[in-house]
Amino acid sequence: MTQTFNISGMTCEACEYKIQHIFSQIPSVKSVVAKHSDDTVTIESDHNISQETVLDTLKPHSKYGLMANPIINNDRQSTLNDSMSVTQSNQYYPLFLIAGFITVVSLATSFNRNIYAYEDFELKMFLHNFMTGFFLVFSFFKLLNVKAFAESFQMYDLLAAKLPVYGKIYPFIELGLGVLCLIHFQLYFVYWADILIMGFGALGVIQSVVDKRKIKCACLGTVFNLPMSTVTIIENSLMVLIGIILLNL
Repeated sequence: MTQTFNISGMTCEACEYKIQHIFSQIPSVKSVVAKHSDDTVTIESDHNISQETVLDTLKPHSKYGLMANPIINNDRQSTLNDSMSVTQSNQYYPLFLIAGFITVVSLATSFNRNIYAYEDFELKMFLHNFMTGFFLVFSFFKLLNVKAFAESFQMYDLLAAKLPVYGKIYPFIELGLGVLCLIHFQLYFVYWADILIMGFGALGVIQSVVDKRKIKCACLGTVFNLPMSTVTIIENSLMVLIGIILLNL
């Protein structure tokens, strides 16, 4: 069953993902699509969602409110699913593009003397440069809107959910690690910090994916709409692996 509710208070994409997170906690809800442009929230569920349930769900979040009666619209579900599938496949393009740029630059700067000589390539230099680029670039996108990032981050990060201030300082932690990598300062502790931070972060991502929660991944801040998925798990796990390898090279 698909129902559409008019919800007031949504002003940006961060609000959309927050509303999607809130309504995804209702039992029997399978998917939620929120659009702040027309104040609508479309919910697919196994059972009818009553107005009372919506009001109770929004009660702890005074910024949002129910504006009108729900519109039952089962005929739109097939089109909606197709649209979501196409949109999600396109949403990962910025992440892959940025990762590709970081990889190419890291590779190009990982040769001692001759970039065309295979024997001059250094794996440790490549991995270190990749970590440097990762933290600097990803922190940049988070710093564009720290508040919105923190709100999205606390929806799935275990520590940020309990300690919201962690979400606000997280971009600066990444920036600090990137700068330390750039100047080659205390790298032993930097690599350990990478393992611990990214490893712990992966726990919340895994839990969100296993629970099939429809929330936004905040790895690139709120500039891009990246749905939480196994791609995010791979991203965190890759950074943990890089840290472990660097400690042993």
